[in-house]
Amino acid sequence: MSRLRGGAPRLKSAGSQSSPVVDTNAWERTAPAVTETIAKPPRFIAYVPLTDLTPAPRNPKRHELELLIDAICMHGLVEVPVADERTQCVLHGHGRREALIEMQNRGMPLPGGVVLDEDGGWLVPLLRGWASKSDAEAEALAIKLNRLPSEGGWDARELAAVLEDLATGEAELFDSLAIPHDEIEKLLGQVDPETLPGGVREDEPRTLHLPDDDGLSPDDDGRPAHTTCPACGHLFNTGR
Repeated sequence: MSRLRGGAPRLKSAGSQSSPVVDTNAWERTAPAVTETIAKPPRFIAYVPLTDLTPAPRNPKRHELELLIDAICMHGLVEVPVADERTQCVLHGHGRREALIEMQNRGMPLPGGVVLDEDGGWLVPLLRGWASKSDAEAEALAIKLNRLPSEGGWDARELAAVLEDLATGEAELFDSLAIPHDEIEKLLGQVDPETLPGGVREDEPRTLHLPDDDGLSPDDDGRPAHTTCPACGHLFNTGR
């Protein structure tokens, strides 16, 4: 991260690869109380060369790189990496760093949220301003940032409703979630069908089945399982 302490890199227009124009004043118009200029903000976003993002010496978190690449291609870079000013290393966002490096190596289009410098290098947004007191604190926080967001779990009923809307109205987005079959089945097992609009009767079991045109069962090798939503009867293809 040699350039973290230096000046801002010079930017170059990405041409056809540039991100859509964003109205940066929209937030100020709707929430002026929280957009006051701070002379020296304790946290700030800086664009730095992708090649300057140095990974932490130890990072126990593993990543599904292809899923990260798919998400960045579809939505752009939304959750930015976080730096540790003391170590000058990445604190959080190692998977996104790896995904961006792989995308650049493959010659993939510049994703939203990333810009080009004058030499064609990728510049990525980095959250800066936090400094650890020790290596132990840095590693503890890195684990928390990965672990704590999932600790609250999901509201099964709300999630089932959202998934049903996506599956029936935005199939590509639903498929991009890549939720394993067993997770879908576990989720539906937590939903009381009688509390859902159009739900089945309590004595009607939630079903896991395949189309019955060839007599196959859900356990047959080489065939994706399906799960029926108890709210609407939608057939979820969860064979990922």
